[in-house]
Amino acid sequence: MRYLPDTNILLRLSQPHDPAYQSITASLTLLQQQPSNEFCFFLQNLSEFWNACTRPAANNGYGFTIADTDRRVRAIESFCVYLPDTAQVYAEWRQLVVKHSVAGVQVHDAKLAAGMMAHGLTHILTLNQRDFSRYAGLVAITPDEVIQSITLPNP
Repeated sequence: MRYLPDTNILLRLSQPHDPAYQSITASLTLLQQQPSNEFCFFLQNLSEFWNACTRPAANNGYGFTIADTDRRVRAIESFCVYLPDTAQVYAEWRQLVVKHSVAGVQVHDAKLAAGMMAHGLTHILTLNQRDFSRYAGLVAITPDEVIQSITLPNP
Protein backbone atom coordinates (compact mmCIF):
# COMPACT_ATOMS: atom_id res chain seq x y z
CA MET A 1 0.00 0.00 0.00
CA ARG A 2 1.19 3.51 -0.75
CA TYR A 3 0.99 6.15 1.98
CA LEU A 4 1.29 9.91 1.75
CA PRO A 5 2.87 11.40 4.85
CA ASP A 6 1.14 14.75 5.35
CA THR A 7 3.40 17.77 5.55
CA ASN A 8 2.73 18.02 9.30
CA ILE A 9 4.25 14.54 9.65
CA LEU A 10 7.32 15.47 7.60
CA LEU A 11 7.84 18.68 9.57
CA ARG A 12 7.66 17.02 12.96
CA LEU A 13 9.97 14.28 11.74
CA SER A 14 12.63 16.98 11.51
CA GLN A 15 12.03 18.01 15.16
CA PRO A 16 13.14 15.32 17.64
CA HIS A 17 11.87 17.43 20.56
CA ASP A 18 8.34 17.68 19.14
CA PRO A 19 5.80 15.82 21.31
CA ALA A 20 4.57 13.83 18.28
CA TYR A 21 8.07 12.82 17.12
CA GLN A 22 8.16 9.44 18.90
CA SER A 23 4.78 8.27 17.63
CA ILE A 24 5.57 9.50 14.12
CA THR A 25 8.89 7.66 13.94
CA ALA A 26 7.36 4.52 15.46
CA SER A 27 4.46 4.53 13.00
CA LEU A 28 6.74 5.07 10.00
CA THR A 29 9.01 2.26 11.17
CA LEU A 30 6.06 -0.12 11.61
CA LEU A 31 4.71 0.73 8.16
CA GLN A 32 8.14 0.37 6.56
CA GLN A 33 8.52 -3.12 8.06
CA GLN A 34 5.74 -4.31 5.79
CA PRO A 35 7.44 -4.84 2.41
CA SER A 36 4.36 -3.94 0.39
CA ASN A 37 4.22 -0.43 1.87
CA GLU A 38 5.69 2.59 0.15
CA PHE A 39 5.77 6.28 1.07
CA CYS A 40 5.17 9.00 -1.51
CA PHE A 41 5.32 12.79 -1.68
CA PHE A 42 4.19 15.59 -3.93
CA LEU A 43 5.79 18.92 -4.76
CA GLN A 44 3.03 20.41 -2.57
CA ASN A 45 4.44 18.56 0.47
CA LEU A 46 7.97 19.78 -0.08
CA SER A 47 7.02 23.36 -0.91
CA GLU A 48 5.01 23.55 2.34
CA PHE A 49 7.92 21.88 4.16
CA TRP A 50 10.47 24.30 2.69
CA ASN A 51 8.26 27.25 3.59
CA ALA A 52 7.90 26.25 7.25
CA CYS A 53 11.54 25.23 7.64
CA THR A 54 13.03 28.42 6.20
CA ARG A 55 10.52 30.84 7.74
CA PRO A 56 11.92 32.62 10.82
CA ALA A 57 10.92 31.18 14.19
CA ALA A 58 9.47 34.60 15.07
CA ASN A 59 7.02 34.06 12.20
CA ASN A 60 5.92 30.57 13.28
CA GLY A 61 8.62 28.78 11.30
CA TYR A 62 11.66 26.72 12.22
CA GLY A 63 14.30 29.22 11.09
CA PHE A 64 16.51 26.60 9.40
CA THR A 65 19.12 27.62 6.89
CA ILE A 66 18.74 26.70 3.24
CA ALA A 67 21.49 24.09 3.68
CA ASP A 68 19.75 22.54 6.71
CA THR A 69 16.43 22.50 4.90
CA ASP A 70 18.01 20.97 1.80
CA ARG A 71 19.53 18.21 3.94
CA ARG A 72 16.12 17.46 5.44
CA VAL A 73 14.48 17.42 2.01
CA ARG A 74 17.11 14.95 0.78
CA ALA A 75 16.25 12.72 3.74
CA ILE A 76 12.57 12.79 2.73
CA GLU A 77 13.51 12.02 -0.86
CA SER A 78 15.52 9.02 0.35
CA PHE A 79 12.51 7.19 1.78
CA CYS A 80 9.63 8.58 -0.26
CA VAL A 81 8.81 8.31 -3.96
CA TYR A 82 8.06 11.54 -5.80
CA LEU A 83 4.71 11.62 -7.60
CA PRO A 84 4.47 14.46 -10.14
CA ASP A 85 1.73 16.97 -10.71
CA THR A 86 -0.17 16.08 -13.85
CA ALA A 87 -3.18 17.31 -15.80
CA GLN A 88 -5.20 14.72 -13.85
CA VAL A 89 -4.05 16.22 -10.52
CA TYR A 90 -5.19 19.64 -11.73
CA ALA A 91 -8.56 18.31 -12.90
CA GLU A 92 -9.12 16.54 -9.56
CA TRP A 93 -8.12 19.67 -7.63
CA ARG A 94 -10.49 21.91 -9.63
CA GLN A 95 -13.35 19.50 -9.00
CA LEU A 96 -12.60 19.20 -5.27
CA VAL A 97 -12.30 22.91 -4.49
CA VAL A 98 -15.63 23.65 -6.16
CA LYS A 99 -17.51 20.58 -4.93
CA HIS A 100 -16.39 21.06 -1.31
CA SER A 101 -16.32 24.89 -1.26
CA VAL A 102 -12.65 24.83 -0.27
CA ALA A 103 -11.24 28.21 0.74
CA GLY A 104 -8.13 29.69 2.34
CA VAL A 105 -5.42 27.44 3.69
CA GLN A 106 -7.59 24.36 3.13
CA VAL A 107 -6.64 24.68 -0.55
CA HIS A 108 -3.28 23.08 0.30
CA ASP A 109 -4.93 19.94 1.67
CA ALA A 110 -7.24 19.82 -1.36
CA LYS A 111 -4.13 19.77 -3.56
CA LEU A 112 -2.76 16.80 -1.62
CA ALA A 113 -6.13 15.04 -1.84
CA ALA A 114 -6.26 15.69 -5.59
CA GLY A 115 -2.77 14.25 -6.04
CA MET A 116 -3.74 11.19 -4.03
CA MET A 117 -6.84 10.62 -6.13
CA ALA A 118 -5.01 11.13 -9.42
CA HIS A 119 -2.23 8.71 -8.43
CA GLY A 120 -4.48 6.11 -6.79
CA LEU A 121 -3.36 6.62 -3.19
CA THR A 122 -5.98 6.02 -0.53
CA HIS A 123 -4.09 6.53 2.76
CA ILE A 124 -2.58 9.65 4.26
CA LEU A 125 -0.63 9.63 7.52
CA THR A 126 -1.58 12.85 9.26
CA LEU A 127 -2.00 14.56 12.60
CA ASN A 128 -5.15 16.32 11.34
CA GLN A 129 -7.65 13.75 10.15
CA ARG A 130 -10.38 16.35 9.94
CA ASP A 131 -8.51 18.13 7.13
CA PHE A 132 -9.19 15.16 4.85
CA SER A 133 -12.54 13.87 6.13
CA ARG A 134 -14.51 15.62 3.38
CA TYR A 135 -12.78 13.65 0.61
CA ALA A 136 -14.57 10.36 -0.07
CA GLY A 137 -12.26 7.44 -0.72
CA LEU A 138 -9.35 8.82 1.30
CA VAL A 139 -8.38 7.31 4.62
CA ALA A 140 -6.68 9.70 7.02
CA ILE A 141 -4.82 7.79 9.71
CA THR A 142 -2.83 9.12 12.65
CA PRO A 143 0.50 7.74 13.83
CA ASP A 144 -1.15 6.53 17.04
CA GLU A 145 -3.74 4.59 15.03
CA VAL A 146 -0.97 2.94 13.01
CA ILE A 147 0.81 1.91 16.19
CA GLN A 148 -2.40 0.54 17.74
CA SER A 149 -3.49 -1.34 14.63
CA ILE A 150 -0.14 -2.98 14.01
CA THR A 151 0.93 -3.74 17.57
CA LEU A 152 -2.39 -5.04 18.92
CA PRO A 153 -2.69 -8.81 18.68
CA ASN A 154 -5.42 -10.09 16.37
CA PRO A 155 -8.04 -12.16 18.23
